[in-house]
Amino acid sequence: MPIGTPGFEPGRLTEARAARRIPSMSALARAMSLNPSTVSRWEDGSSAPDPETLTRLAAFLGVRPEFFFRPEHVSARPTFLRSLSSTLVRDLQYQSAQMRWLQEISHAVEHYVDLPAVDIPDVMAGASYHQLRDEDLERIALDLRRHWRLGDGPCGDMVPLLERFGFIVGVIEMGTVKLDGLCSWSPIDDRPHILLASDKMSFARRQMDAAHEMAHAILHRNVTEEQLKRDLKLIETQAFRLASAFLLPSTTYPVEMRFPSLATMVTAKERWRVSIKAQIKRLADLDAIPGDFATHLYKLYSAKGWTKEEPFDRQWTPGEPRVLRDALHLIVDEGVRSKSDLLALEFTIPAGDVENLTGLPPGWFIHEAATVVRLKPNPGQASGGSETGEVISFPRKG
Repeated sequence: MPIGTPGFEPGRLTEARAARRIPSMSALARAMSLNPSTVSRWEDGSSAPDPETLTRLAAFLGVRPEFFFRPEHVSARPTFLRSLSSTLVRDLQYQSAQMRWLQEISHAVEHYVDLPAVDIPDVMAGASYHQLRDEDLERIALDLRRHWRLGDGPCGDMVPLLERFGFIVGVIEMGTVKLDGLCSWSPIDDRPHILLASDKMSFARRQMDAAHEMAHAILHRNVTEEQLKRDLKLIETQAFRLASAFLLPSTTYPVEMRFPSLATMVTAKERWRVSIKAQIKRLADLDAIPGDFATHLYKLYSAKGWTKEEPFDRQWTPGEPRVLRDALHLIVDEGVRSKSDLLALEFTIPAGDVENLTGLPPGWFIHEAATVVRLKPNPGQASGGSETGEVISFPRKG
């Protein structure tokens, strides 16, 4: 039995260290004036910190001491990260830890409200990703659109669309331009989770990133860690092809681009909300333009300086996730749990991390809800005179 505090979960220390971008056990030891071998034994499970040191460790890592006693939920499925070879290990570990925290938050929220049901059709029909051809990916994109009743036109903002069909989406600053997003099926509730980057983000880029991670959830649900490492290039190519086919369906988009040029693609971007660069790739994939013309378009694209910023990028605000944010508001507003109760009973990570991952404004947990004063209606004003958006309420758990 490990020496120290009973019930200490060593994997949770590794997770917290990764979430705080502490690159190694020795770096943590130096920062806390500890012996490196001591931290190493904590993480391999051969010993555990005593209660006093555990409290100090929790304070340093910004978690509650209870964090280290919650079971670690490790998935047999990999987390899909696009740049495994070129991204710093520290960045990959940070994103993986943030993904696990997002999954724990959504699971805690689901104790109180019914989140949207996962509605993902079995478009693979038992096939392996190894068997997929380009025509299969085109068919799957159209099948998805039919199942979700999206038609063959622009699909709108991908973030609320995915949330509507049971995906949990979070947006955080990644701290690196080499990571655009990641996707993982939660081992806790078997629900797909997507974490997107806010770094240098435009609406069109977020659209493709969200569709790309959706594609991983659908095509590569049963891929193993070993397969991901071995076939990363193939898996990424498939995800991009499905994402492009979903956003720009083969039945309609090419018809609108009979005379492709950068000018027509700018117009198409305004309608389809897909980047010009992605449109060039899409037309080339569909053999709607020859390879040499695609190369010519890429050169013109670069000459215009669009590699840094495309037309409309500053005009559209990227969509933000709402499901977890609205669910937490509902829990508090309905008096099911107070903010302090949530932090004390459900979450072992600090308020700032919960706010960041759920899209709540900074300081939400420490600010009391404002008193709502309802104005009397003007007698001469017709009721319901202003147009409002659709309100989707979450049912409370029975």
